[in-house]
Amino acid sequence: MSQQSPPRAADRPETVPFEVGLLFPGQGAQRPGMGEPWRDTPHWKVVTRLSEVAGRDLGQLLLDTGAERLRRTDTAQLATFTLEMVVLDALREAVPGLRPVVCAGHSLGEYAALTAAGVLDPEDGVWLVGERGAAMEAANRLTPGTMAVLVGPDIVPLTQRRAARMRAADRAQVWVANINGADQVVVSGTAEAVAALADEAARDGARAISLPVGGAFHTPLMAPASPRLAEAVDRVPLHPALCPVIANVDARARLHDHEAWRTLMLRQLVMPVRWVGSMRTLKGMAGGRLRLLEVGPGSTLANLARRTLPGQILVRSVGTPAQVEALAADWWP
Repeated sequence: MSQQSPPRAADRPETVPFEVGLLFPGQGAQRPGMGEPWRDTPHWKVVTRLSEVAGRDLGQLLLDTGAERLRRTDTAQLATFTLEMVVLDALREAVPGLRPVVCAGHSLGEYAALTAAGVLDPEDGVWLVGERGAAMEAANRLTPGTMAVLVGPDIVPLTQRRAARMRAADRAQVWVANINGADQVVVSGTAEAVAALADEAARDGARAISLPVGGAFHTPLMAPASPRLAEAVDRVPLHPALCPVIANVDARARLHDHEAWRTLMLRQLVMPVRWVGSMRTLKGMAGGRLRLLEVGPGSTLANLARRTLPGQILVRSVGTPAQVEALAADWWP
């Protein structure tokens, strides 16, 4: 897959010696040139196939698109989802015994999780992601927004109270969008309101980090995107899940009633991502044998899992051919 030699078939495990959960990052994980390590591998065929369905040159997004354009919702989501499908394809070849017992994805990553679990076909998934990204980009043009991470002790309840007070007192358009951990929350809304809330949090000792996204995701400001996404979701076939998928909106693991995801995908547009709850759900499913793989660019979800579940579940990130090869070769010694 790269200049290193992949493990020989005889060296690969026929079955994985423990249970594996797959995590998929969302928008914000993208970066320019993130597809370059995959360009000359057999797995680039995934990019070619999905480009035909999406009607866009996804290879260009992964190789040649600059940071500013990659911030756009309609490009960032397609690029991130496509890379996750490339890495997933490589994982399945490198470790034939890999069968996830649970999947979860953060925001956009939920679509990759549904694909990994068999609820969506990859071709339907990329088309749906394209429609979602375009609908969200259009909603952002109506009311431009942004997002920021706030990090600090007891940050979740403090931020929830601050956002509610600002909405009530000043009609500020700002909400908690992602609950990532006890010490990390993401706020979303208009640039002015997000900046005001971040400044207030900083005065109390919190740290604020802007996110490379173009929109107030997971808030009522995304409601205008719902009609287009609803039409797209209704057109896509959903299949019975091969393993449970944890939903962003309520942190529940769902195996049956795959049709419920039509409603869940719409609710996710305007509701917070309860990621810390998702990690607690994973902990409850662990049984001492679960290990987590973050599939895609970066290591954000792996780092969050380590903070939320310190010493309880081993986690590893795979986003490049070298990382896939290393995983297959040593298989978590």
